Amino acid sequence: MKHWFTYPLIVHPYNPEFMTRGGVVRVAQAAEAAGFDGMGFTDHPAPSHKWLNAGGHDALDPFVALAVVAAATERLRLIPNIVVLPYRNPFIVAKSAASLDVLSGGRFTLSVATGYLRSEYRALGVDFEQRNVIFDEALAVLRGVWSQDKFAHEGTGFTATEVTANPKPAHVPIWIGGNSPLSRRRVAAQGDGWNPFPASARLAQTARTIPLEGLDDLAPMLDHLWKQVAAAGRNRDEIDIAFSTGLPGPAESGFHPDAHLEALDRMAAIGVTWSGTTVPGTSITDAIEAIERYGSEVIRAQR
Repeated sequence: MKHWFTYPLIVHPYNPEFMTRGGVVRVAQAAEAAGFDGMGFTDHPAPSHKWLNAGGHDALDPFVALAVVAAATERLRLIPNIVVLPYRNPFIVAKSAASLDVLSGGRFTLSVATGYLRSEYRALGVDFEQRNVIFDEALAVLRGVWSQDKFAHEGTGFTATEVTANPKPAHVPIWIGGNSPLSRRRVAAQGDGWNPFPASARLAQTARTIPLEGLDDLAPMLDHLWKQVAAAGRNRDEIDIAFSTGLPGPAESGFHPDAHLEALDRMAAIGVTWSGTTVPGTSITDAIEAIERYGSEVIRAQR
């Protein structure tokens, strides 16, 4: 099992020290020292004020933030959680991802999904109702321009004729997020991983997704994914699965390392390969203390 977490810009208003180079570097280096394998940042380029005040959160640009992490670490994998793929022209995403992967020594994983915030789509001038069409054509562009010279593609709102974009990464894994059967079919057809969205029934309604509250919900979804993978003629061992124990994190009351270790065993048994945990966004000091505690009491114990 590998371990990661999302940088704790998780509330609004945010603690300003989380939006400093020093804060990002300190958290990233603490994570690497504690034994974490990866770190992520969310993607909200144009969140509405209403959403922020209704439980949303602020964000750094994931490509910029992960470039800072790459420069400050040697081993940590860089995994945005997640990039909303339809927000950007796919050639811009391809260039950012390829550049970050090459400059980090091949440590970038592109985790993508369609997103759910209509207001953010409107602010960015992207048709929310076309998000699935745009998402699928973006996947085709990413794979194509990373592997071919003179790449051509006719897309929604763009025409590319004989595009040659360098650098070409050796391989950027693409994780696909989302809880729907469509998301799992995409993973089976062309993804390197599945990054579903843990969501209570209430959150699922807000995020327009299928509820996913724990391993009991995840197991039948994985059964469906493995059937799709087999039908596509692929090996399930080629595909990463990212999920969370769903248990209180190291800074929360009710945190029990043994319960996490037991849950990790259950997760591994059904095919989960990456486990996430929560890190507090109250202060950089609190975040680092939680990271160190989880590393000592869970990650090292598990290994």
